[in-house]
Amino acid sequence: MSQDIFVVAEHIKGKLAEVTFELLGKGKELANAKGGNLVAVLLGNGVKNLASEMGIANQVIVVEHANLENFNPETYGTALAEVVKAKSPAVTLVANSSMGMDLAAALSVKANLPLVAYAIDVKMESSSLVAISQLYGGKLNIESQFSGAGGIISLLAGSSSADKGRVAGSPAIEAFAAPTGLASPKVRFKKLIEPEGGDGDITTQDILVSVGRGIQNVDNIPQMQELAEALGAALSCSRPIVDGKWLPKTRQVGKSGVKVKPKFYLAIGISGAPEHIEGMKDAELIVAINSDPNAPIFDYAHYGIVGDLFDIVPALTAKAKG
Repeated sequence: MSQDIFVVAEHIKGKLAEVTFELLGKGKELANAKGGNLVAVLLGNGVKNLASEMGIANQVIVVEHANLENFNPETYGTALAEVVKAKSPAVTLVANSSMGMDLAAALSVKANLPLVAYAIDVKMESSSLVAISQLYGGKLNIESQFSGAGGIISLLAGSSSADKGRVAGSPAIEAFAAPTGLASPKVRFKKLIEPEGGDGDITTQDILVSVGRGIQNVDNIPQMQELAEALGAALSCSRPIVDGKWLPKTRQVGKSGVKVKPKFYLAIGISGAPEHIEGMKDAELIVAINSDPNAPIFDYAHYGIVGDLFDIVPALTAKAKG
């Protein structure tokens, strides 16, 4: 086993995902601590040019094949497993995204390596890698230590700084031969279906009033909308609201929604799961209202109000209306 840290580069439509730079920044920190190299693994077709954007890496391993042009869990999983088995890195970092969750699980089986999922951080303790994972909506942290030869960690987006991964440089590029098993996959990519717009773009708003599961039911949406209008804001939400079909997908903030950076973000009844934090943590001013004083959202809010939102929201609305 080498001391190298591998990072799986995630990309779509010819552009590296933000989480890729987060992984690169964290990967470099770990590689320096272990005395190894940071190696990015880039899977795709005609994607070699993206290697130049990962200057922080010592090396970029590129695997190209026609059946890697679009993400396919079968072909990507096969190619990644061959690279990892051939190179034996100390650890492979994967994003805990829809793509990464498929890849991490497949790699764990194919390469017979342990997997730690939903990690929010990775650190060195003595000579061992320790991954910290969040469970139960961020209410419980678990530390996992690797004791064998190699492992896989899927990190939640927003856990590290993407800016640390954006470093100019000229990494060495290694072309890795695509496995023969990619020629006739059982799973075939048909098309990419993207959500339609048409409900307003919350990413352009200066003020957002964002609601979560704490508002209890859909009948309380009008009350939240009234506050948003009084503040000159748009109404946004966390994933449970969209899952319940209380608001459309275009209003969702978070990993599976959109990233926003308003001047003012008012979070109402949102616990603060990492998936949501990823989408709003860069707001200039964050104010949170929650009845639970231990809600993770308060770790990111500049100001917090602990109390019953159904008492607080009407008072705020009245004040905003003057």
